Amino acid sequence: MLRSLASAFAHNFLGHSPRWYKLCLLLFLVVNPLLLWVAGPVAAGWLLVGEFIFTLAMALKCYPLLPGGLLMIEALLMKMTSPQALYDELLHNFPVILLLMFMVAGIYFMKDLLLFLFSRLLLGVRSKSILALMFCFLSAFLSAFLDALTVTAVIISAGVGFYSVYHRVASGNNPREPIAFNDDQSLHTDHHADLDQFRSFLRSLLMHGAVGTALGGVCTLVGEPQNLLIGHEMGWNFSQFFLYVAPVSLPVLVAGLVTCVLLEKLGWFGYGALLPVSVRKVLADYAAQDNAERTNDQRAALIVQGLSALILIGGLAFHIAEVGLIGLLVIVLITAFTGITEDSRIGEAFKDAMPFTALLVTFFAVVAVIHDQQLFTPLIHWVLSLPPEQQPGMLFIANGLLSAISDNVFVATIYITEVKQAFISGHMSREHFEALAIAINTGTNLPSVATPNGQAAFLFLLTSAIAPLIRLSYGRMVWMALPYTVVMGLLGWYAVSYWL
Repeated sequence: MLRSLASAFAHNFLGHSPRWYKLCLLLFLVVNPLLLWVAGPVAAGWLLVGEFIFTLAMALKCYPLLPGGLLMIEALLMKMTSPQALYDELLHNFPVILLLMFMVAGIYFMKDLLLFLFSRLLLGVRSKSILALMFCFLSAFLSAFLDALTVTAVIISAGVGFYSVYHRVASGNNPREPIAFNDDQSLHTDHHADLDQFRSFLRSLLMHGAVGTALGGVCTLVGEPQNLLIGHEMGWNFSQFFLYVAPVSLPVLVAGLVTCVLLEKLGWFGYGALLPVSVRKVLADYAAQDNAERTNDQRAALIVQGLSALILIGGLAFHIAEVGLIGLLVIVLITAFTGITEDSRIGEAFKDAMPFTALLVTFFAVVAVIHDQQLFTPLIHWVLSLPPEQQPGMLFIANGLLSAISDNVFVATIYITEVKQAFISGHMSREHFEALAIAINTGTNLPSVATPNGQAAFLFLLTSAIAPLIRLSYGRMVWMALPYTVVMGLLGWYAVSYWL
């Protein structure tokens, strides 16, 4: 049945998003100019911020770039900010844009190495508690130097690979043939119990790994995009950032790893499932054959990736250049020495980076609105009116609550911009400014594991191909993340309040 032109426009608007979501956004676009006319720019600005947070919280319904971009276009048309103000924000935060453009793409070319490491780990360690601990720690370590989304992508790739191998074997098919593995109807009856246990096993490992990216991501300048943004505002290099944040990040890291082990030992919150013996045998046989068939070209590529990883870590540690340029260096080295010369293969690496880079521009547009309309000035003044010893803890809570439902880059951008303005105005010492910056950084990182909306790695995991395979839902992720949320949030707040 052919649609009318009007219904075609309605259908195309925001694509497959739910009808109620489309109506909400249209309502936003209609109400905003009316509120600006009736109540003024401050009320309209706060409503705009709330609407933008709504689009971030509903990221599973529609990628926030589209609705958020429409809201920001309207804000520009209503003169709540200006194109020049947005451009100035982008220039000011250009290192963060470089990070997303080149570092994320650079790590893409290390996927084979990372996949090799995680695969060896899964099959080489038989104790589930130790395996979970190593998964969590390795994710944390890698995320301290690499992009958390890429690390999560590698873990997901490993999980999908192992799941597909066992599912195909259990279905009586060749594990190396590209046969669908998302249908259990062809599965032999006696394999159902092992498959369910395998799903539970993978769920727990993937959650440990995703939490690990948050534990490690808070520690360094490049661990998360907002870290670089805060470090840029403070003038901190890689080693300085690590040392300033360490009184909070390192105790939380240790507590997170201890929580990981306890959850596996106690079997609480959906953890504790072991790898079935039959599954281990299938995977071990597959891995042995894979290793035997690995060519010298592939081995050479792994060595190049390993050396490039060392160069990356060294370049970051000694701050030889802006982190985005170090990412570009990695791209050039790996592609040049592994025979990747086609533009299509190189372009593939930028597919994950560019959508979020574009979304980041809308973040900065919202920040420009907040700055021009001085929306957060009263809140910052209230925080600064508290006794100095209470201010870091209060900022941690304010950032944590907002980061649990919204994007932490957006939240960090707002708060660090406003606090820096207060510092420039002479309302605090440099030492106190540093304590507040640490509170903002840790507040946007640690409590954000509460929901998939707050943690990019969680959202990526939830929307990935493996989530339906292992029966990982939004509610289950919140439940499995709860013990981590409590431990990381409470200890982070205590450390910010009393150890800085």
